[in-house]
Amino acid sequence: MSAARIAAILEASRTHRDALQALALAGPRHAWIGAGFVRNAVWDTLSGVTTSTAGLADIDVVHWDDSSSDTAFEDALRGARPGLPWSVTHQRGMAAANGHGAYRDVADALAHWPETATAVAARLVAGRVEVLAPLGLDDLMAMVVRPGPAHAARPGVVRDRLRAKGWRIRWAALRIVGLKDD
Repeated sequence: MSAARIAAILEASRTHRDALQALALAGPRHAWIGAGFVRNAVWDTLSGVTTSTAGLADIDVVHWDDSSSDTAFEDALRGARPGLPWSVTHQRGMAAANGHGAYRDVADALAHWPETATAVAARLVAGRVEVLAPLGLDDLMAMVVRPGPAHAARPGVVRDRLRAKGWRIRWAALRIVGLKDD
């Protein structure tokens, strides 16, 4: 049920739907948009705030497509929807950059993201929003910030992100779990 709720939130936002359409038209095959794109839309909606892509520092596109470079994909997306802050990253190379063992696919890469509520992505398939959440949706829907399994031993990463991004200020109802100074 939560995936359907997230899909409805993204479909109801013209700017989110527009970005998902651009990805379906011009992005890497089988790519997803994740991180703040999904998390912020859900938390804004749950907080009664109008959501938009305007406040995003970037729109994180994740993929496993070897047909072109990330830069070429970003250029295609900028051509399809100029003005959006596209950031395209092939996830195969991110494992080594993050000090992890090799990822098997995009879902495995998402499972290594810092917070459980951030490890969620969406895309359009046959005109419908599809949601990928290898760590589940409970924390996202409950407005919980918790380190993902790959960061449980390094909660400072999540704590630093929490502070730097001002999440507690933007979403006062957030609950923080699994951080030493929560």
